[in-house]
Amino acid sequence: MNVHVEPGGARGGAAGVIKLAILAVGGQGGGVVTSWIVALAEANGYYVQSTSVPGVAQRTGATIYYVEMVPEGEATPILSLMPAAGDVDIVLAAELMEAGRAIQRGFVSAQTTLIASSHRAYAVAEKAAPGTGILDGAPILEAAEAASLRFLSADLERVAVANGSVISASLFGALAGSGALPFAKEAFEATIRASGKGVGPSLAAFAAGFEAVTASAPTPAMGEAGATTPAEAPEVTGPAALRSEWAALCARADELPSAARTMARRGLEKVVDYQDLLYGAEYLDRVEIFAALDRASGRTDGALTEAAAKAIANAMAYDDVIRVADLKVRASRDRRVRREVGVGVGALLNVTEYMHPRAEEICAVMPAGIGTYVLGHRWAYGIVERLFSNGRRVRTDRLRGFLPLYGLAALRPMRRRLLRHRAEVAHMEAWLATAQRVAASDHDLAVEILRCRRLVKGYSDTHARGLSKFDRVLSALPLLEGRADAAAWLSRLRAAALVDEAGEALDGALKTVATLDAPT
Repeated sequence: MNVHVEPGGARGGAAGVIKLAILAVGGQGGGVVTSWIVALAEANGYYVQSTSVPGVAQRTGATIYYVEMVPEGEATPILSLMPAAGDVDIVLAAELMEAGRAIQRGFVSAQTTLIASSHRAYAVAEKAAPGTGILDGAPILEAAEAASLRFLSADLERVAVANGSVISASLFGALAGSGALPFAKEAFEATIRASGKGVGPSLAAFAAGFEAVTASAPTPAMGEAGATTPAEAPEVTGPAALRSEWAALCARADELPSAARTMARRGLEKVVDYQDLLYGAEYLDRVEIFAALDRASGRTDGALTEAAAKAIANAMAYDDVIRVADLKVRASRDRRVRREVGVGVGALLNVTEYMHPRAEEICAVMPAGIGTYVLGHRWAYGIVERLFSNGRRVRTDRLRGFLPLYGLAALRPMRRRLLRHRAEVAHMEAWLATAQRVAASDHDLAVEILRCRRLVKGYSDTHARGLSKFDRVLSALPLLEGRADAAAWLSRLRAAALVDEAGEALDGALKTVATLDAPT
């Protein structure tokens, strides 16, 4: 939680008018908060006017709700329909970047109490970026502290979900806890009770939001040290023989260079969960090759081993139809969906999956010989394409939809004999062989070669585009090897590949590399 300046806040500007702006993304309950504020003010002798300007993006986009209230008198007041820059007493932001938007629009000034949830609901542009498109929240926190009279912030989404409600209730509680409105806490609670919908969970989330902004000990802001606590390793259960094999694999991971052990343990957990313990042993075999190269180089930072531990795990745990089906039928996924939509274990939940695998993906889960034959014969490929050309909506809450996915997930023991696995292993071994060869002469360049694996992700068209970029970036190696700045250039190429989906930035970067002088 972030708290700026002393408790207490604005009690109204000119003529006693209190002005509030609520900024929320569609679906976050901004309209609910607004209706509660209106009901609260009217019940306490205020004349209130509320307006809203919805966005036009998915789920109505980012919406501004505006409320003005004034104590009732003999004359009917004339109130504004929209907030004005520098003239808002209270701003509620249902997400961190919405607080930034309020600051950018000028709604937050030296007279404003700014209340914001510190969590992030990522924008489409952030999620669609090929690389890391997530915006840094630290500048927003700094700007909020500097621009406002008071800045109150906590993860109001988390506390709402923990109490079985939604962020509108915890945001309303934070407003009450701020003391910025001249109404008692009991009046806020009475407003929720009067609404008659989800009263119990809403009151619980309201109380949690109230406490979140009035707690005496502030919690670290997002991005600060100590803001998150690493999750404890899950308890391993199962037959004694398998647990013994797992312990032996963990012991091997702990013998790697110290800087790479944490990453290697995470990678080991990932590939074992993806396939089996033997797959985990194969993973460590590959990582240990780079650990030996690290030791031979005399370097103590373990950078090569750590890069290998991360990249090899991602390469071995590639997304395929079997993996997608496996994740969709897991009990843990059902629990997560129920938690996210607020449905209890005993309640009925309808889940519809949209699936549209390409013909290539269907061939990929065939035995290698059959899949190769189908891909090489137009008539056979045409049959597969006609059968699977249309997307399907599958109800996994019913046996008719659940059992086919369960059957696909059950193909996991056969994965090593399938066409996709053979292609993935061949590509991976060629990439790792290149990194091993280069490590003998240019340790830093070998690290960058391993890190290029982040370009390959997802499945279907996403995987194909990523693989194409990966191959194009590494195609520059003959021009870079032997240069003192080879690692830096390969890093630049990888960054360019992550800039845009079409690869235009990468095209330009590759043209620049082609003009470099040959290494001497």
